[in-house]
Amino acid sequence: MARQTRAQRRARRQQEAAESPGVAQRARTRQAQVRPAQQPAKTQTGARRKEAGGPRRFVVESWGELKKVEWPNQGQVFQGTVVVLIACVIVGTYLWLADIAFKRLVEDVFLR
Repeated sequence: MARQTRAQRRARRQQEAAESPGVAQRARTRQAQVRPAQQPAKTQTGARRKEAGGPRRFVVESWGELKKVEWPNQGQVFQGTVVVLIACVIVGTYLWLADIAFKRLVEDVFLR
């Protein structure tokens, strides 16, 4: 579609101005279309009931999400398990040493 020339646009505006009652009336109608406060309020319950699908929909959507997951292979699972075990040994050793140190502190300082 070719672009309108300036003369064509002016002619169209003059024709619209002659047909419509006035700029103020057009502004009011446009404002009524744009402002959502002027429109009736929508109820929440009706929309929720229409969207509800029950347990079957939940299972179907859950299955679809599980298909999107990138599951780890056996090597990644083994590596993650080793990292967790090493972290547990380190934290356990730290807590054991802290317990021994604080045990002596409590017995020698606070209980005497």
